[in-house]
Amino acid sequence: EKQISLEHGLTATVRDEIENKILESLDKSALVSDIGGMAAFPAMLLENPSLDNVVSTTAHEWTHHMLAFRPLGWRYRKNDEMRTINETTASIVGNEVGPAAARILRQEEPTSAHVNAENKVVTEPPAFDFRQEMRTTRIQVDDLLEKGYVSEAEEYMETQRQLFLKNGYRIRKLNQAYFAFHGAYADEPGEQGDDPVGPAVTELREKSDSLREFLLAISSLSDYSELEELVSP
Repeated sequence: EKQISLEHGLTATVRDEIENKILESLDKSALVSDIGGMAAFPAMLLENPSLDNVVSTTAHEWTHHMLAFRPLGWRYRKNDEMRTINETTASIVGNEVGPAAARILRQEEPTSAHVNAENKVVTEPPAFDFRQEMRTTRIQVDDLLEKGYVSEAEEYMETQRQLFLKNGYRIRKLNQAYFAFHGAYADEPGEQGDDPVGPAVTELREKSDSLREFLLAISSLSDYSELEELVSP
């Protein structure tokens, strides 16, 4: 429902205090979260020693700069659907441009894959599939809330958070605000659950002959219904 920019470097204790105060006074789920970058001009990026992260985040934020001059960017705050389309578009560009740029800068091939007997690149499946488990979590939470089982949904989210912690994912708080924030970055299955907006953006990318073609097409959209028309059979 609302996003507010806060001071950098808040401790976990202060974050908890802010979130709890909002919950107690407004009965709203809240999350104080770090962000990787902000599309100010020039773009602001979180300090990170990873070249891959820096160039991917840069491409993501620069995409927002481009969209700011197009109908899609103008309507970023129109509703949740348009925010998701904007963020998913920027994520797709960042995830395609970033690794390619990093490989050029390093003059090396990807290290997270191997070549099989047919000389095809094959990515090793993760031991714990974070995206799939998070998607399952979101779907189950939405189902519980739709049935009015609020306390059960809260208990389930905490149980799942502990599962993620055991598998190396340091999630401080898993609540509806977490899903509201992270679910907008929907280029991969995960926090968006069964929300069809992100998959529609991904489908348009798959149907486009190039990243440029995709970006020009989606940047001209003013409403989610227009995206549905583009990807309809």
